[in-house]
Amino acid sequence: MLERFRAFWNKLLSPIADGLIKIGVTPDMVTWVGTIGVCVGALWLFPQGEFFWGTMFVTAFVFSDIVDGSMARKLGRSSKWGAFLDSSLDRVGDAAIFGGIALWYAWEGDSPLYLCLSLACLVLGMMTSYLRARAEGLGLEAKGGIAERSDRLVAILVMTGFAGLLDLPILQHVTLWALAVASLVTCGQRMLMVRRQSLG
Repeated sequence: MLERFRAFWNKLLSPIADGLIKIGVTPDMVTWVGTIGVCVGALWLFPQGEFFWGTMFVTAFVFSDIVDGSMARKLGRSSKWGAFLDSSLDRVGDAAIFGGIALWYAWEGDSPLYLCLSLACLVLGMMTSYLRARAEGLGLEAKGGIAERSDRLVAILVMTGFAGLLDLPILQHVTLWALAVASLVTCGQRMLMVRRQSLG
């Protein structure tokens, strides 16, 4: 499903990638601009409770993650550095999204419970990525689980957007609970994967 989704957007955004290449923009530039855009939208609009427009702003820049990869392939520049930069800045963008939501609950939202849940989603999301990277550094594999990065990102953005549009904060509340639990389970699944491989 995810591969078909990416293939669809790759094809749709291909003309944009071609246009950026023609004017001398590099994949790394797109990666940086995309991350900065996500951070600005999430850390500026979410803390003000502008969840619908914040989601629209962030989503526009999230697509840079597809564009930069398409550009790198077209230019034949897919490299370890590009993969490292892309992966590293993805973590920054993810943290900004959950951090922006956490700031809303810390300030105007005034909810210690959902502040903690937002931070739990942030930390556990980072942990799932760390477990995979650490496993690969040891020559092992820790992919998969019930809540991979794309699942978490789509869920929180879609539900946050609808929560803002429909003025139904419960949509975001339920999603934070679900993601906190699913991310914790995913961490457990990845740890078990590594344990089985290391003891096998």
